[in-house]
Amino acid sequence: MTSPSDRWPTALVPLAEPVFRMLWLAWLAANVCMWMNDVAAAWLMTQLTSDPLLVALVQAASTLPVFLLGLPSGAMADIVDRRRYFAFTQLWVAVVALVLAASALAGVLSAHSLLLLTFCNGIGLAMRWPVFAAILPDIVSRPQLSSALALNAIAMNGSRIIGPLLAGLLLSTLGSPAVFAFNALMSLVAFALILRWKSVPRSSALPGERFVGAMRVGLQHVRQSPSVRAALIRVFLFFLQSSAVMSLLPLLAQRMKGGAGGFTLLLACLGAGAIFAALMINRVREQYTRDHVVRLGTLVQALTTLAMAWAPSLWIAAPVMMLCGMAWISTANTLTMSAQLALPNWVRARGMSIYQMGLMGGSALGAALWGQTASLVGVPAALMAAAALAPVCLLLTRRLSIQPQVEPDLRPAQPAAQPSPAVPIEADEGPVMVTVEYHVRAADLEAFARVMALTRAARLRQGALSWGLFRDTEVPGRHVEYFVDETWVEHLRRHERFTTDDVELRQQRLALHAGDASPVVRRYIGMSLDGRPL
Repeated sequence: MTSPSDRWPTALVPLAEPVFRMLWLAWLAANVCMWMNDVAAAWLMTQLTSDPLLVALVQAASTLPVFLLGLPSGAMADIVDRRRYFAFTQLWVAVVALVLAASALAGVLSAHSLLLLTFCNGIGLAMRWPVFAAILPDIVSRPQLSSALALNAIAMNGSRIIGPLLAGLLLSTLGSPAVFAFNALMSLVAFALILRWKSVPRSSALPGERFVGAMRVGLQHVRQSPSVRAALIRVFLFFLQSSAVMSLLPLLAQRMKGGAGGFTLLLACLGAGAIFAALMINRVREQYTRDHVVRLGTLVQALTTLAMAWAPSLWIAAPVMMLCGMAWISTANTLTMSAQLALPNWVRARGMSIYQMGLMGGSALGAALWGQTASLVGVPAALMAAAALAPVCLLLTRRLSIQPQVEPDLRPAQPAAQPSPAVPIEADEGPVMVTVEYHVRAADLEAFARVMALTRAARLRQGALSWGLFRDTEVPGRHVEYFVDETWVEHLRRHERFTTDDVELRQQRLALHAGDASPVVRRYIGMSLDGRPL
């Protein structure tokens, strides 16, 4: 007997799952709203001012909130109910859209107030992206993750076609207030779809994480994860370079005398190319590594940027934009999948929010940089400078691989033993220092050092404040590892964060321990000089 998913094409298999399909439709509606707002705001700005910098800053105002608020949003998505938080983001976008519609209808929008409200709309994006990225691996299996990410890219880039077309239609018939009003309606539809999702609550006997501590652990995890760090650096540089076309696209459409319709056509071609590439991305990855896909995509995107600098008409620019969309989504989707696969569930929203901060930070900085460059030397020269930056970025990142030799196994797994203190300890007492004593043969010291380097990174990724390793000056071969957790409850929480990879690493440490018994583990609670807990 065949399952329902067997009747779906490989690239569309995740849509056979009702939960994914419902949330995917909500994601599509949310992104249609985003593009309608950005298109209407960008075009409205050209009516309010002819300054290229202000026009380019529309994109910067839309993406900058993700850079500024991404980590707090990711921390919230990891410590509160993700369903309710996801729904709230759509209410926020709906309210901002209503304010934009009322202001545009009253004729009180200025260039600066439009930038402010575009920034507020970007706050909704900053809140919603990490939570959706975090729930995705929970609702699809690992083998389907690449297809699910490709479908998300299709939703984002399908919205590049649907959103601009709807926005262009409403702009040409009813004006910008109608675009913003329809945006509010679509946001409420997405809100209703999200509320239909019956999520499974995350269970833990421990109290919830503190907001500031959750952000610290998120940053620390990314800093100690080479794969996530590599994806973060590469996505920042890619969007710094590739944002030139998007930020200057309204001016390119005006230069080609295309008007609002030409601007919409170029955006639609970009989205169509991205959708085609998203449907084919799995076949591409079967033949090339992720690093090869990113390098090739970056170079092709740079060539299309160079072509757009001198495209004389819409008929030439349109196919160039389709190729640009193919290169853009192939690169961005591959980098995003690499970051997703390198993050365990407990920190995924924070990790992906930091990743998105890099993406949007590069996009916002690039929009401002290329807008200012266009103001000084013209649009074609700005695009040529952006294209020239691509090979420089590839040269700088040539040693940063986003594909490890062995994919990490980040499934949750409990350690062999749970701490059982002999004295009463309050949850917020701390700091907690843990020591582990190992006896290592002289022949195993080199292997032990390699394993402990991996152990250091693992302890810090789990949230430890500090880590160290010492060797005994009196007992040859005796080594003491120590690490410090912030509080007792954070020490217990670190045990909940163990993955299958962490268990395997523990087995490697035990294999190098030469003692008759297991390594001796001791735990200490910090106290003040008057004998009271800190």
